[in-house]
Amino acid sequence: MRDWKRIEALQLENRDWFRPWEATNPEGPMNFDFRALVRNSLRQLNDESSLPLVIEYQGKLVGQLTVSNILHGSASTAYIGYWISPLVAGNGITPIAVALATDYMFKVVGLHRIEIDIRPENKASLRVVEKLGFRFEGTKKGFIHINNAWRDHSVFALTADEVPGGLVNKFMKH
Repeated sequence: MRDWKRIEALQLENRDWFRPWEATNPEGPMNFDFRALVRNSLRQLNDESSLPLVIEYQGKLVGQLTVSNILHGSASTAYIGYWISPLVAGNGITPIAVALATDYMFKVVGLHRIEIDIRPENKASLRVVEKLGFRFEGTKKGFIHINNAWRDHSVFALTADEVPGGLVNKFMKH
């Protein structure tokens, strides 16, 4: 909960940067109650369906990464979503954060598959999955309501079998 004010400040200071990529409510206005969003994330953490994380750089909160829809058992999968402040974007912070979270989910939590869904127009996020070696699996039509319309998303995935030495190790070698 101590991070909600910084998350709110980063989001509100950079509205134009985030607007093309953030989910919107198809039934009404965007909810800017960041305290409630953090509280909901912590509730999902408690029921182990989500792992909300902040991204720090040089001791400052600069973004957020969430592992969501965590499923165990025969599916053994989860989704990763993230955002980063425009002040530090392009410095390789996001790929490292995604690699660390992926390794944690594979090695500690024991999942088998991680999926990242990205709007085809989001070149910066496409570069993240490209750098990390996530493979393209297809397109989800009208998948998420973003910026006031239902948007298609490209699907990228990686399995634990594809990175036996860990994603961070693989990424750092390239």
